[in-house]
Order: sequence, then C-alpha cells, then structure tokens
Amino acid sequence: MVDGPVVTVRGEAYREVAPELARFTVTALARDREREPTLTRLAERAAAIRVLLDSYGPTIDRRETGELRVRPETRRSGERVVAWHGSVLTTVTVSDFTSLGELMLRLADQDQVEVAGPWWSLRPDSPAYRQARHTAISDALQRAREYAEALGAQVTDLVELSDEGGAAQPMMARMAFDAGAVESGGPPELELDPQPQGVHAAVRARFTISRPVLS
Repeated sequence: MVDGPVVTVRGEAYREVAPELARFTVTALARDREREPTLTRLAERAAAIRVLLDSYGPTIDRRETGELRVRPETRRSGERVVAWHGSVLTTVTVSDFTSLGELMLRLADQDQVEVAGPWWSLRPDSPAYRQARHTAISDALQRAREYAEALGAQVTDLVELSDEGGAAQPMMARMAFDAGAVESGGPPELELDPQPQGVHAAVRARFTISRPVLS
C-alpha cells in the first residue's frame, strides 16, 4: 500500500547514433529456352558471387542464401514452356563500411546479377539501446522532481517503473556515383553516406512525494 501522495510521469529519450551494420542483397539470374542450361548458368553465376564474396574475407560479417526460384514461362494459352527462369538470392551483412561501395559495384558488374540495398541498422545488443533507456529513466525522475518542486514537495521513493517500448528507425543509404573515375577510364566508385539510426526509449514511472505545501 502506497503511503502519501503519488506522481505519475512518462520519461522519454530520443537520440541518433551511427549505424553498426549494413545489409544488402545480391541476386543471380538465368534464363534460357531449356531447363538444363538455365540451371547450369544459375549455378555458375551463384558460384561466381560466392568467389567474389570469399575474396573480401573478414570484412563480411554474415551471408545467407535466401530464396531459390526456378519457374517455367508458358504461353498465355496452354502449358507449352517457352523459357525457364532461375534466380537465387544472397543476403550480405557487413560492419566495416570502408569497402561496402566497392563490393556492391563489383557484384553489380557480374553477368545477370541484381544488387539491392544497403539497409542500415544497429546490432540487437547495441549499447545505444541501453543508453537510451537510462536517459528515459533520468528524464522521468527529472520530471517527477519538477512536479514535486512546483508543489513545494520532494520525491521520496519509487513505486513503479514500466518500460513503454522503443525502437530503432532504420534508414536507406544515400548513394552517389563518382563519374570522374569512369571518365578517366578507371573503375566507377560508389560513395555511400551511412545514415544515423534514431533510437527511442520510453518509461512510465510512479513516485511518492512528501506532503505538498499548498498554501
């Protein structure tokens, strides 16, 4: 049972921090009138992607093979197959952004390959989340003290503290090609601007305060 007046407040924190991870996808494609050549080309192109990714070694944190699709293309009427389409998707995650643009361009330069991304994010256990929660608690306590002070009272004890949730807000990258290298005959350069991630935390807290001075 709570003894004395109670003040309930909400504490919040919002901050922007540098991203810790970048994720992008690379998809190998193949098409032919016959199924066997389609599968062969798809396997060869997927293998070429693996070799290129292997060459970047520890700069790649994680890579995962995703959806593999092989489908026939038929005429509008009937089931006659006129072509076969194949695709295999790989998701790549990196934490070292220094060679990210180069890697994505080299992958995009492969025959019949699609590259999409990057998507920036924080690690699930990023210290940024903990720091935001601490700041939200401090904000709640500061608000409670201000309300108590306005009543001529003081905060005396914490009754309840609940987490109201929070999340990071992932953003896409801004990408720009450096045309100077192309004009001079060198390989194109891709300039990436990792965008800050917004981290939000919120808490609800109940504090007891001393008897207000209302006169």
